[in-house]
Amino acid sequence: MRITSFGALAAFIFVLSFAVLPGTASARSLSSGMSGSDVTALQNQLIAKGHLAAGNNTGTFGPLTLAAVKKFQCAQGIMCSGTTAAGYGVAGPRTQAALGGAATGGGTATSGAGAAGKFEYSGWIPYWRTELGTADAMAHLDQLSEINPFVYIGQPDGSIKDAADMSQPAWQNLIKAAQAKKVRIIPTLMWSDSEAMYRILSNQTTRIALEDRIVKLVNDSGYDGIDLDFEGKSYETGPFFSTFLKGLYQRMGQKWVSCTIEARTPLDSLYDETRPRPADAGQYGNNYVEINKYCDRVKLMTYDQGTADVVLNKARFAPYIPVSDPGWVGKVIELTKQSIPAKKLVIGVATYGREYEMTKLSEFGYRYDYQWAFNPRYATDLAKQLGITPKRNSAGELSFTYSPSLAEEPDASETTETGTGNMATESATNAGAQAGTGSAPVNIVWWSDSVAIQNQIEQAKNYGLKGVAIFKIDGGEDSNLWSVLK
Repeated sequence: MRITSFGALAAFIFVLSFAVLPGTASARSLSSGMSGSDVTALQNQLIAKGHLAAGNNTGTFGPLTLAAVKKFQCAQGIMCSGTTAAGYGVAGPRTQAALGGAATGGGTATSGAGAAGKFEYSGWIPYWRTELGTADAMAHLDQLSEINPFVYIGQPDGSIKDAADMSQPAWQNLIKAAQAKKVRIIPTLMWSDSEAMYRILSNQTTRIALEDRIVKLVNDSGYDGIDLDFEGKSYETGPFFSTFLKGLYQRMGQKWVSCTIEARTPLDSLYDETRPRPADAGQYGNNYVEINKYCDRVKLMTYDQGTADVVLNKARFAPYIPVSDPGWVGKVIELTKQSIPAKKLVIGVATYGREYEMTKLSEFGYRYDYQWAFNPRYATDLAKQLGITPKRNSAGELSFTYSPSLAEEPDASETTETGTGNMATESATNAGAQAGTGSAPVNIVWWSDSVAIQNQIEQAKNYGLKGVAIFKIDGGEDSNLWSVLK
């Protein structure tokens, strides 16, 4: 009787071992080079989970499917390294079962603050304020899913410069603390040399060499991935940048590839009779379809709007020179979502402001000549010195005007680089301008505070985006910022 019961129990366990994995236990394991309808089904599951870009359900297990399987295995805690023989990159029974039951939230992270489906907060820490920035991030790690040291800069020869010296104790202590809290460490590689980008990326040898450097940097330093901020690419560079992204993505394995890209204003809001549309309008260095395929996160730089939106320039009460008007940000999001799913998108929010010399034009509108960027303390101290109360403007941000002759020299510690490039002189006309400044120029101080940032956070949530990225975490932001990151 005991033997019979044991035999029945063994048979029950044997049957159960197949029953708990319907459609997978008897299926073949799938690996690189294989093809068939089951490979297509695998690819469809990876697409549904956000690990493989739409359109890659070809039925052939190629490099992109391999990279997607590896990232999924790592995200699920199945394995993050090893050989094919050990199952790394192979969709075996365990991986297929996890795909069948895994959450469908966007992104690839499944643990810590950045778990799938959760709204994420990330932020860039600038190399020019290392001590303040690392201390600021350290104090708020519990609110962050990811930190982005803004420290690496592409060089004309394709090499990578560490502008911050990441071996410093301040960085190393932050990295260790972040790893302990499962906060991703994904540094930014910034490059704004248009000519050098074309030269390096259009040559196969130098392009692959750059891929090698990035992969080595990430692996040797123990980072979770890389954030690519290649700004100002020409249209001619675009195809080579896409090829570079594809090669890098395939080689990064379970590591993240994040792409930080310029905001794209719809053409009907970028040009009008005051700003004629050029013949090459609509030609971009960023191919959104390709970026969607090879970037795990896409961060939109939805700041430094300035005079970009000619429709809002006319519609808003002037003066009008915003950092980020929600009306403009919404247009950018809607345009981008046509090619890149919301669950992969993050919008950048600014913690700084800009000052301009503002001249009222003879007929209507203003001319704005950029002076410098600043942290909010500069603006609040200046307003207090002048006895001015800043007002909430038509973009939902704060601003005031003043005569420079009445103010003291600005505090150099609170005027700041922003890392967003050199802004040229801007000109715009704003219908109905009524500031009454006459022809003599005055300065206008305009910045993004915690209230404006909270509005952008709500906007991102309403659009179903993955999160927001703060530019910048450096101790100089509005002191109320962290209370709105909830």
